[in-house]
Amino acid sequence: MVRKPWDLAFTAEPTEVAGLRRIMRSHLGIWGLHEVADEAQLCVSELVSNVITHVGPGTPATLAVSMNGVHLRIEVHDPDTRALPNLLNANVDSEGGRGMALVDAVADRWGVELGPDRKVTWCELATRLSSASGHCGGTRVTRAEAMLGLYGAEHLPRAAAPSRLNVAISEKAAIDVIADLLHWLRAHGCDPDEALERAQIHYEAEAFGVET
Repeated sequence: MVRKPWDLAFTAEPTEVAGLRRIMRSHLGIWGLHEVADEAQLCVSELVSNVITHVGPGTPATLAVSMNGVHLRIEVHDPDTRALPNLLNANVDSEGGRGMALVDAVADRWGVELGPDRKVTWCELATRLSSASGHCGGTRVTRAEAMLGLYGAEHLPRAAAPSRLNVAISEKAAIDVIADLLHWLRAHGCDPDEALERAQIHYEAEAFGVET
């Protein structure tokens, strides 16, 4: 899976935060990074809120998202090189200062880069990927990806970046694989329904920690 960097210009207003959070979750769903979606949304909220509070409402800004190795990198660009975010030691009674503390708590690392006419506040979240173009889910997902690749080039898209259409085509290929395996089981005297039930039990045990 190619995770192509993307960016989105926006105006730093409180009303924009919810929309940016939704866009982030949607893109991470396409990238197969559901497990870091909550942390990513929190970071977007706090980085954007930091611009609103310390630079000012109405500031033109940009959200940029990319992969840095196996880390998800989130950047917020703004034009003020003087208002630098600080990691304050905010206590439970503090009305402010928690924003970067929350980012620091959920991100692997964060920082600020200054240019001649802009500031970039960034953070990076760890994923379970083995490579920037890999998939979450461990060896089972890796084996399934290899099987789908062998199942026929006509089933799988070769576009440069994932899309909803590509995901739908790949899903159909996966369903075809499952159907063919059920035919194989029946042809060899096995019970397809029993096999499906056992597979579902194994899947739930591994994916959700359900005891078998």
